[in-house]
Amino acid sequence: MADGADDPSVHWVEPRLRAILPLDGFHLSRSLKKIIVSDRFRVTTDTAFADMVALCAEPADDRPTTWINPVIRASYDRLFRLGHAHSVECWQDGVLVGGLYGVTLGRAFFGESMVSRVRDASKVALAHLVARLIAGGWKLLDCQFLTPHLASLGAIEIRQADYLARLYSVLAGGDGAAAGAGAGAGAAGVSPPSPPFAAGDWGALDALGAAAALGADRSTGSPPGYVIAQLLTNTS
Repeated sequence: MADGADDPSVHWVEPRLRAILPLDGFHLSRSLKKIIVSDRFRVTTDTAFADMVALCAEPADDRPTTWINPVIRASYDRLFRLGHAHSVECWQDGVLVGGLYGVTLGRAFFGESMVSRVRDASKVALAHLVARLIAGGWKLLDCQFLTPHLASLGAIEIRQADYLARLYSVLAGGDGAAAGAGAGAGAAGVSPPSPPFAAGDWGALDALGAAAALGADRSTGSPPGYVIAQLLTNTS
């Protein structure tokens, strides 16, 4: 992270309490489900990564400064070009109005930032992300810091040791579920697994969407909303 958009340096932060969103615990409210099924937003993935990062970096009324400086933007752009970063974009009337981006390592996805310029856009983007991770075999969604917004959608906070135990389990090919209250006690002293790590399939959800569309011409770049809602309902 950087202290500001003009800060030339980057600081590494490892919180003692880490926020994660269990993929089987996404809170799909009745109102959010209705919005998703209505396809109010056109949702795409990886079609405007640089624009998504730029939108997240823009100042807003509730966030006058940003931690995304040019060094970070260039680094994420490089990761995207290497296939290690992804974005989910929400569009309305041809305008990018919200979304998120993050980095992948094996079957762990690390959410870096999300933004909403129109009501519910970031919620829809996160719902599409969770459905995509479920379909693609991901096991861990790291949200870094817990916020009331993320908590309302199912994110929880766990100790650093438990987080590391979950992460190392996922990288080693497990499901990350073994890190309970005691399982992560010694995680800080355990060496992480060595690569290569089994990767999740980012495009698996698109195959489900194609089957659901039955050959129809879909311009959203993401499956119909009812497919997303069904995936989240079946796993929550």
